[in-house]
Amino acid sequence: MKFFSSSYTFDYSWEEVSTNNWRKYCPWNDKASHVLAVDTISRHIDPDTGILRTERLITCRQNAPQWVLTLLGGDTTSHVYEVSYVDPTSKKVTMCSTNMTWSNLLQCRETVIYQPSSADHNAKTEFKQQAQIVALCGGWQKIRSKIEEASIERFRENAAKGREGFEMVLEMSRRVFGEEREKLRLGQALTV
Repeated sequence: MKFFSSSYTFDYSWEEVSTNNWRKYCPWNDKASHVLAVDTISRHIDPDTGILRTERLITCRQNAPQWVLTLLGGDTTSHVYEVSYVDPTSKKVTMCSTNMTWSNLLQCRETVIYQPSSADHNAKTEFKQQAQIVALCGGWQKIRSKIEEASIERFRENAAKGREGFEMVLEMSRRVFGEEREKLRLGQALTV
């Protein structure tokens, strides 16, 4: 079993980050071209806590080596199951995801948390990411360890691209919605 952990502070408020989290895989993010579809399975708000719980299926194109695909009989499409919780009271987004494709050979469980930064509660958001990867294939421990190490390294590279892409989404969103607010303000000023 191998672990990955990272943290980052976005220079955007929790409101901006939690809202744009739903746009993470939009055309503004050229780092997410591997995401083919995001399907919402269920979504509901707990009437007692106000927490929004969402289940999604994320379909991706993976660039696994051809020999791996031939050996395992798979193709380049993979699926990830994600459950997220948005707590507007405590201002916390928690996202838990696990791979569905080849999960009998390799399990990847990821948890991501977005919360207001303790350094600047109103303008910055802390991002914490943890992943656990376990190779389930039989055989020698050395082989399993190599598979887990390679998977963690790939996860690390993809996590960096993911943060970079989300940063682009946040930047574009701030600009576009800022322009729209300005148009509305100017339109209201003209009617007065």
